[in-house]
Amino acid sequence: MRIIAGTAGRLAIKVPKAVARPTTDFVRQAIFSILGPTVEDSSVLDLFAGSGAIGLEALSRGAASCVFVDEHRQAETVIRENLTKAKLTGGRVIRADVHAWLAKDMATYDLIFADPPYAKFPGERDHLKELLANPALPPRLAPGGWFIGECSSSSRSPEGPGWALQDRREYGGSAILLYAAAPAS
Repeated sequence: MRIIAGTAGRLAIKVPKAVARPTTDFVRQAIFSILGPTVEDSSVLDLFAGSGAIGLEALSRGAASCVFVDEHRQAETVIRENLTKAKLTGGRVIRADVHAWLAKDMATYDLIFADPPYAKFPGERDHLKELLANPALPPRLAPGGWFIGECSSSSRSPEGPGWALQDRREYGGSAILLYAAAPAS
């Protein structure tokens, strides 16, 4: 696993063993190609951060700041190590449950990424669907910002109040979902 482009481009990063499925280089490249120059000077929130690969990529490509949130101690340690190794500034690492942290956070972000564990079987917890239903998430998105979620390509695109799905792109077993704030009715 590596950072693809920007100031830390081509740098190999660590992945915590607790993270079973980090976002692949190919999928990250696709995400950042879609976002293009909107990443520069943006404030980023990386939920279910794991190795921090998405937020690290954003910082490397010119994001002003990134808050990494993951509940696993090993993820927290690895993200800090990756930030130091990549010599990237503007990163803040939070070890907390995503939903509990969102309920307390008052900041807004231009880009919010969420790559939670996939719901693979009927009845399994669907973290992305829960996140889209969480009333604490929409106020975190800055006007004109994007919420980018990742789920299994075999899953339907989850919906949530306050969100409008703008695009869905599939790459192998992963689907990238781009949401904007739903227009007020």
